[in-house]
Amino acid sequence: MRIHGLGMSWGVVGTAVALTATLTGCAGSSDPEGSGGSGGKTTITFSYLWTGAEAAALEKIIKDFNASQSRIVVKGVSNPDAQKQLASMSSGSGSFDISDNFGSNVGAWAAKGILAPLDDLLKDTDTADFAPAAMAQMRHKGKTYAVPISVHTLQLVYNKKMLAEAGVEPPKTTDELAAAVAKLTKVGPGGDITRLGLGNPSLMNSLTTLGFAFGGTWDGQDPAAPAPTPSQPGNLAALKFWQDTITSKYGADKVAKFVAGWGQYMSPQDPFYAGKVAMIMDGEWQAVSIQKNAKDLEWGVTSIPVAEPALEGTTQLTASTLFIPANSRHKEEAAAFLKHLSGKDAMREFNLALGNLPARTSLLDDPAFKAIPQFSAWLDALKSPNVKSLSSAPYSAQYATDLSSAFDSVARGTATPEQAMGQVAERAKSYATN
Repeated sequence: MRIHGLGMSWGVVGTAVALTATLTGCAGSSDPEGSGGSGGKTTITFSYLWTGAEAAALEKIIKDFNASQSRIVVKGVSNPDAQKQLASMSSGSGSFDISDNFGSNVGAWAAKGILAPLDDLLKDTDTADFAPAAMAQMRHKGKTYAVPISVHTLQLVYNKKMLAEAGVEPPKTTDELAAAVAKLTKVGPGGDITRLGLGNPSLMNSLTTLGFAFGGTWDGQDPAAPAPTPSQPGNLAALKFWQDTITSKYGADKVAKFVAGWGQYMSPQDPFYAGKVAMIMDGEWQAVSIQKNAKDLEWGVTSIPVAEPALEGTTQLTASTLFIPANSRHKEEAAAFLKHLSGKDAMREFNLALGNLPARTSLLDDPAFKAIPQFSAWLDALKSPNVKSLSSAPYSAQYATDLSSAFDSVARGTATPEQAMGQVAERAKSYATN
């Protein structure tokens, strides 16, 4: 379960569904002692959304845990059906004892009473070691309902050769970013775009991140009491930047025509890999994907450009989480495995296998992560005081859907930033908040 572009399809004007997973590969499972366990051991089920190489990494950790003690047997089941996951958690008798999802869902699920609070179960776990922006998503009304195993941040990834040929330095400010886009974008006869200076694997995540980079906030200033703030001035400035820099300047129809033929994200035909886009805002998985799918690409990575110096180091964080459903019959045993899975050793092993960032800040300087080419840019970004995250409040899923639709209208040029965010603000009046 990996968040690409925080798993979105390519497209500057495409509608993105926030924070959905790219689930690929084959299912895996482990049942070392049968569904009932043996020898007095308690068998618990770990139903996870990951598949393929991600599932294989988990199965190794499960095997190691089972061999490390004689009280618990973990049965791993790869089941990438999020609807079935939610249905099981909402029933009187659940089918699993521990699972995974995204930080954006924690608040809504906790409000529904389908997550077990973890504060007592994990009272000897050092949650202060987890990235603060990630832990903000793990809590609802003062209680902890999940822990992060992986986190993800956005940075500006660029084509070194294209920037050098255009005489452009990696931009540090939003003004420099706008100037760079103008120099790097190429337009042919008839106004057709042949190269776009700034593309986006996810319009949703590009624009929410730019909102933070302009000093905006999407959920108010108090993480403990979040509220939708779509019309905050920094957010409007970010949307205006996108329209002025891309949509209005080159034409929404021309942009749509250009992106229509782009190849699959993170395949060898990916538009950034293929030279159709000079810069993107994307996550740490690119450090591994580029080595695999675009070995000859000369690329670099730098911080997200910001509107003013005080915002330096701004980035958006998302998290892959672990939780125990409220209907688990073996919460204490599940908590024991959760502690192991979110511990330093297992977290290191899992995230190295995926090319993701560890959720523990104590692992950010680990030599194993530093050895991945250019990975340090994303690791170091987590140390910034300006790491932001969208709230995981009960309203977050509907808010993300409404923002995505509004962003699409801005990118298509069918609404001004003020109109689009005003509509979201009006819809937000009906959001569930408890």
